[in-house]
Amino acid sequence: MQHACSWRLTAMPCIANNTQPFDVLKLRSNEALPAQVWDPRETEKAAVAQVLQDMHVQHIASGGPMSIKALANTFITKHKLEDNFYIVDLGNVERLYKAWMAAVPRVTPYYAVKCYPEPGLLRLMIALGTGFDCASKGELEMMLKMGVPPERIIFAHPCKRASNIKFAKEHNVKLTTFDTVSELEKISLLNPAFKLVLRIRADDPDARVPLGLKYGAKVHEAPMLLETAKRLGLSVVGVSFHVGSACKNLATFTTAIESARSIFDAGADLGFSMDLLDVGGGFTGHFDENGDVMFGEIANTINAVLESHFPLEMGVRVIAEPGRYFAETSSTLMTPVYGQRDRIIPDGSIRKDYWITDGLYGSFNCIVYDDQNPAYHIVRSPLLPAVPEEAEAIKYNSTLWGPTCDSADCVYKNIEMPQLRNGDWLMWNNAGAYTVAGACDFNGIEFTSPSKFYVYSDSAVDLVNDDTSSCQSDSSM
Repeated sequence: MQHACSWRLTAMPCIANNTQPFDVLKLRSNEALPAQVWDPRETEKAAVAQVLQDMHVQHIASGGPMSIKALANTFITKHKLEDNFYIVDLGNVERLYKAWMAAVPRVTPYYAVKCYPEPGLLRLMIALGTGFDCASKGELEMMLKMGVPPERIIFAHPCKRASNIKFAKEHNVKLTTFDTVSELEKISLLNPAFKLVLRIRADDPDARVPLGLKYGAKVHEAPMLLETAKRLGLSVVGVSFHVGSACKNLATFTTAIESARSIFDAGADLGFSMDLLDVGGGFTGHFDENGDVMFGEIANTINAVLESHFPLEMGVRVIAEPGRYFAETSSTLMTPVYGQRDRIIPDGSIRKDYWITDGLYGSFNCIVYDDQNPAYHIVRSPLLPAVPEEAEAIKYNSTLWGPTCDSADCVYKNIEMPQLRNGDWLMWNNAGAYTVAGACDFNGIEFTSPSKFYVYSDSAVDLVNDDTSSCQSDSSM
């Protein structure tokens, strides 16, 4: 769903840093940052306009790969960039939110903070009115400090540390999940005022990241858990499930919601006031060639099964925990090549090694933990001479190494690439979900605090076609 808007723009974007989420850091050129003016009438919400102004967001016409490539080149040239950076497109996030509310209007999104706790994205989601799925004391504290009311938070971790439960109690966070007798006994001692949501197992075996092996009570265990909660004097208010990250089988949602209804009825028979259904995550959000959000049949499936098993007249509040849906297409990662080596292999051909400024300990942990196959585009440095077309056509067996001392820090092996130079870049689109959120600063390399440029595009796709070199075809980073 495209959102065309027009506003006055006088600012270059800021370069921001995760460690200072509310401050605008100085541009590398040390030039003054001019004032940004956003018109609330054109962004439809005054709160959204305020976020865009506070974050010094730059308006751009198109957020497609070729437009982002051109924009990245202007940043590299202007600020003489030599390290990886992100371009965060808040326009995509707002388009995805509007598409969600149009497609599944009964389901309030509670953004899964763990997926991408990016300050600009979080502030935009707050302004749009979403809730938040937090899974730790740190995430609770982050969202509360950003001004999110406790009633807009679900503490969606079925097995919480004692200190985390105490923190939630002290800050009036009421809603949380459970799936074991152990958790119920812990809650009865530490915070019996919690409003409890029973998480059940609902696996999509083909999901990118299945979760049922670790969390979720089996459906046949639900009566025993409800009876235990009743005996302990606790309040169960609903049911949750998670089909797994990047769900593929829609029937999993149908089965899970049907099971949830049977548990609702069992809970009501025990005297519980069952009024919340949490359909979890598993959603993906991408754009078609026209820039419209591709929600597929998942919305139709959920709407139909809700109408059948949880009709409006029941008065049940329905929420979900989308993370990847909002985060994935929001961000592009740029990584420069800063080292290389040629080796002659037995057949006489040249094998090339390249070092880039991010790796498996940084944003590319997604390869290990999220089963991603990142897609890249080659971006020739605007600070170096142009490369002849005939040179671009010659491919070499190549390996991309991350920057740490660990020889396991390898992004790709045995891929075909044209010759790169120190100072050329690789552009990784769809890099928001489960990337830098899982990074660490191993080897003293600051993977967790990359520079960022904030933009807001009118369109998620390129308005004019262009060419680029691409080696991988996976739609996610």
